[in-house]
Amino acid sequence: MIFVAFEGIDGAGLTTHARLTEKFLESKGFRVVLTKEPTDGLVGGLIRACLRGEWRTDPMTLQLLFAADRSHHVSTVILPALRSGRAVVTDRYLFSSLAYGSLDLDYEWLKLVNSRFPLPDVTFVLDIEPEVALRRIREDRFAVELFEELEKLERVRAAYARIAREFANVHVVKTDDEVEEVQRRIEEVLERRLAELARRRGG
Repeated sequence: MIFVAFEGIDGAGLTTHARLTEKFLESKGFRVVLTKEPTDGLVGGLIRACLRGEWRTDPMTLQLLFAADRSHHVSTVILPALRSGRAVVTDRYLFSSLAYGSLDLDYEWLKLVNSRFPLPDVTFVLDIEPEVALRRIREDRFAVELFEELEKLERVRAAYARIAREFANVHVVKTDDEVEEVQRRIEEVLERRLAELARRRGG
């Protein structure tokens, strides 16, 4: 089993590479649970409505909602899947709260709020220039969400760079190339991590 998370600014290709990674792990014989945050549950629906501007709340309440959604996600989806021997691939996880939440809130407080959640075996931070990310977003959607402004995305990108320095097993992967080449780099990292986990569990 392996727990993989994809992180990065909006428009970096998280959903695309999460799906490709699901297929890659299946080709290796894993049963895979592909999931995402915010979830499709009640709390996740509240979060998405806030991000779309359909209702408003303060930044702390929003981050506590993210944590509540994550707590339910971990207890009902992620941990049961891992315990049953499945691999889990998630499109966003707790580092999104640290990166985006730190636009308005204290980074150390956000770490504390999220400190009880299990860390992934490997996290991919997909890195892209914010200008390119915004262009992709506008090509794909009519509406721009709460955090999708150039200055905010630049700060979120910097926060992800900090996270990659502070936490183990976080790999920054540039997504300014063809999808197939980016995925090849991701799979190279996964091959090494899978071998490392197999040695550890075998020993």
